Amino acid sequence: MSGKKTSNAMLGLGLLFAIFLWGGSNAGTKFVLAAWPPAWTGGSRFLSAGLLLLGILRWTDWLGRGRPLTPEMRRGLWWRGGLSLGVYIVVFNSAVRYTAVSHVALYLGAAPVWALLWEGRPALAWSTLQRYGAAALALTGVLVLFWPASKAPGGSWGGEVLGFAASVLWTNYGRQCRILGAHLSGAQSSAHTMWRAGVLLMPLGLLEIWRSGLVWRADLAWVQAYCIVAGGVAAFAIWNQALRHWPASRVLLFNNLVPLSTMGWAWACLGEPVTRTFWLAMLLIVAGVILGQTNWQTVLAPARGRTY
Repeated sequence: MSGKKTSNAMLGLGLLFAIFLWGGSNAGTKFVLAAWPPAWTGGSRFLSAGLLLLGILRWTDWLGRGRPLTPEMRRGLWWRGGLSLGVYIVVFNSAVRYTAVSHVALYLGAAPVWALLWEGRPALAWSTLQRYGAAALALTGVLVLFWPASKAPGGSWGGEVLGFAASVLWTNYGRQCRILGAHLSGAQSSAHTMWRAGVLLMPLGLLEIWRSGLVWRADLAWVQAYCIVAGGVAAFAIWNQALRHWPASRVLLFNNLVPLSTMGWAWACLGEPVTRTFWLAMLLIVAGVILGQTNWQTVLAPARGRTY
């Protein structure tokens, strides 16, 4: 029992470290995008991270072993995985350029709620009430973030709209990964979709560079390298390891901490202010995610079984 508790504690600490790395990667993306165009930034990052993950899969057992790809799997990885991931990252990067990166991370935190709405039709059942109640909370949080930007002169409402769109596109990518996951592990699916997304984006990225040039500085290169290795490879490896030992629902609850980590990094490194609006929006969105993801029958069953 002691060993199991230690293992669970290590997994939890590992996930917290992954959240820390992802927050830094989000803030680093904001820093890089001040000088580099969005398609080039996303394409070069995914191409590099995907190839690194493929190398880990091929030459180590850290993320398990991959399986041979059939022609049908390859087509799915290109058009379900790579294309949807590529579109997402361009919209995400564009949002980060025009609004606070902590806001964009918070919009992404609502993705599980959009997934719940996507997966089920309305019906006279508790599950429908649960889904739509969660969506109402999350949408209220989105409006709390969006409203100040829409009212302020020269506000960042365009970035907020793009941030919301990125959360929907991230949900779509997650759905495509679930389809691909019927035949591939999470690590193999991510590695292949990453490098394919990078290949699809590179022509657009090179066009961006041809039109506006590319600022090359050592600090930009180092931050981009951090985002590739820490956010694209190390954090994912930790995440995948946790998924091999814990239920997905338990691991996904840690997603709620990514906006906090991003906010902390952005405040410390980029000087982004922390507003009361952010805290209220986060409370509403996290409440929506918890309401939508929790199996309340399991939670309430012990209470119903008590006798007094």
